[in-house]
Amino acid sequence: MPKQELKILGLDAEEGCCPGLASAPLDENQAADLAKIFKALGDPVRLRLMSMIASRGEGGEVCVCELTPAFELSQPTISHHLKLLRQAGLIDCERRGTWVYYWVLPGVLERLAAFLTTAEPAAVTA
Repeated sequence: MPKQELKILGLDAEEGCCPGLASAPLDENQAADLAKIFKALGDPVRLRLMSMIASRGEGGEVCVCELTPAFELSQPTISHHLKLLRQAGLIDCERRGTWVYYWVLPGVLERLAAFLTTAEPAAVTA
C-alpha cells in the first residue's frame, strides 16, 4: 500500500509545517507556535467556543449573538475568550453593524490534525 502525502492547506510548501508528533522533534519556533494554540484551547470555555465556531464547516461563520447564550458568562468574558482564540491564530472575525461574526481560519484544524497524527506503521508483506 503506497504512503499518501498529507497536504496542509494554507501553508507555503517551502515554509513547511510542524512535523507530526512522532516523526521528528519540534524546533523552538514550532514548539512556541503550537504551545500558543494549545494554551488557547486548554480552557473549557475557549474549547467549546472553538467547537461551536468550527462546527459551521469550512467558510461558515457564527454570530457572537449565537455564542453568548450557550454560556453562563457575561458578554465581556465571552469576548475576552474569543480575543484569545483570535490572538492564537485560530479564528478571525468581522463586525457587521452591532454584531461580530467569527469563523475558523483556513488550514488551522488541518495543521493541528497533521501534528497530532502519528505515522501509520508500515504494512507487513509476506
